[in-house]
Amino acid sequence: MLNKDKDLKLYYSISEVAQIFDVNESLLRFWEKEFPQLEPKKGGRGVRQYRKEDIEVVRLIYHLVKERGMTIPGARQRMKDNKEATLQNFEVVEKLKCIRAELLNMKIALDGFTYEQVEKLEDNVKEESRNGGQ
Repeated sequence: MLNKDKDLKLYYSISEVAQIFDVNESLLRFWEKEFPQLEPKKGGRGVRQYRKEDIEVVRLIYHLVKERGMTIPGARQRMKDNKEATLQNFEVVEKLKCIRAELLNMKIALDGFTYEQVEKLEDNVKEESRNGGQ
């Protein structure tokens, strides 16, 4: 039986990782040379096998280089000098992105209401509070 749940997967191929980040496999190989923290396991015939830890390193590199626009030497130095703080900042940014997406979804859902529906909902809430929530 094939494991289709990606969370239970132990190793990812370079093509799978490239697809996750929408980058070329050659870029991942380049980053391996430039960032000593990125060391995927190499199986027979040099086939790269990325673990979850490797993917997190790629995610951090991607954030620094592609999203924040840092140079390769700058990102390498940032990861070398202060990896923990960089990782914490990255995690905060990711959480904020999730919160923003959630808020935008809520806004879209609320925009779908008409004024009449909102007034009816307010009336229902007022009625409930008058009845003591019973």
